[in-house]
Amino acid sequence: MSEPWPKDEFERRLRAKGARYHIHHPFHQMMHAGECTREQIQGWVINRFYYQISIPIKDANLLANCPDPDVRREWVQRIIDHDGAPGEVGGIEAWLALGEAVGVSRETLWSQKQVLPGVRFAVDAYVNFVRRVPWQEAACSSLTELFAPEIHKQRLTGWPDHYPWIDAEGLSYFRKRLSEARRDVEHGLDLTLAYFRTRADQERALDILQFKLDVLWAMLDAMTMAYVHHTPPYFNCDEAS
Repeated sequence: MSEPWPKDEFERRLRAKGARYHIHHPFHQMMHAGECTREQIQGWVINRFYYQISIPIKDANLLANCPDPDVRREWVQRIIDHDGAPGEVGGIEAWLALGEAVGVSRETLWSQKQVLPGVRFAVDAYVNFVRRVPWQEAACSSLTELFAPEIHKQRLTGWPDHYPWIDAEGLSYFRKRLSEARRDVEHGLDLTLAYFRTRADQERALDILQFKLDVLWAMLDAMTMAYVHHTPPYFNCDEAS
């Protein structure tokens, strides 16, 4: 049986997974380079909204499986961040503002009628994963946040120049997540390093993180097919009667 990696080596391997973060996906690279059309940006905002509204549900499932009150007290902040506390704007409301800034109405976002099947499938797979695994594995799956601050900074610095038609007030979601993601990842990383102690457990953690990376990548694959290659779902099928 292989010896477990020391904590610093285990953390290094977790962080190395950033090489497969969706910041490297061709669709995101197009977006960062200012090469996306208005319709492509709108499609991305519409589909990512399904992810945004699913995150509090995912976190509620983690809490339902967690018997540790100390962990629950800290983790519940993630739900508040997205849903919003009384009198405060949460992440979902901030994403609705982003939708309006790019020309997508709140009604369109909430309707979910334009969410691509591939995106829905990937996001639902993530929520269902968290629902059925031990809470520590669910916490590990959140570690894509290790790589999130960079992607938010790219949007804040690049979008105003590349996409001046987007109202800058609509970018508040990305500013909000800069600090929240850093705080969240410290907690998730501490839990993961403490729980996954054997080599088999550590390798399991790397597989879990890869699964979450696959979810994010698959979402962009679906958007690329629909908005870049102009092959949305069922484009070649006769319309059902």
